[in-house]
Amino acid sequence: MKALQGLALGLALLVGLGGASAPRVEAKSARQIDIEVRATMEEFFHRVHGSRELVNKSAAVLVFPTVIKAGVGIGGEYGEGALLTRQRTMDYYNLVSASIGFQLGAQARSVVIVFMTPEALDSFRRTRGWKVGVDASVAIVTVGAGGSIDTSRIASPIVGFIFDNKGLMYNLTLEGSKISRIHR
Repeated sequence: MKALQGLALGLALLVGLGGASAPRVEAKSARQIDIEVRATMEEFFHRVHGSRELVNKSAAVLVFPTVIKAGVGIGGEYGEGALLTRQRTMDYYNLVSASIGFQLGAQARSVVIVFMTPEALDSFRRTRGWKVGVDASVAIVTVGAGGSIDTSRIASPIVGFIFDNKGLMYNLTLEGSKISRIHR
């Protein structure tokens, strides 16, 4: 609860200091989320060669089209997305995290989490308020030469990709993020 209060305080400070330049985060409809998820998946398939094959082999994929991270000392991030299996939406989720330390500003990124096994997916769906790094770890995949991944070398049951409008982002983590089911 204190983390959420800190997150709210940090975001309030950012809005107070940043005024109109601060990003606006508001709940989206199921239709809006679905449209953005499909566009994000097409961008993912275009940017990362082999990603379509990876997703086709997977049990499901969790997509957060836009995760906004903002902070002034105390920061947080928030995004809404959908869990897809065979291109069909199963459920809607949000991603929330808070942080303390030197930070100033805001950024947006997309997150794609691929559940490679039915067991990993079942564990995720059974857990209320799934915490990355506590309930399971997500192996962030780095892309090889030519912007491709070798799907035969992925051994982790859960893999993740983080990218912005410039491309895949490296040395980032989802550790400490909490993912919860939402109703849309």
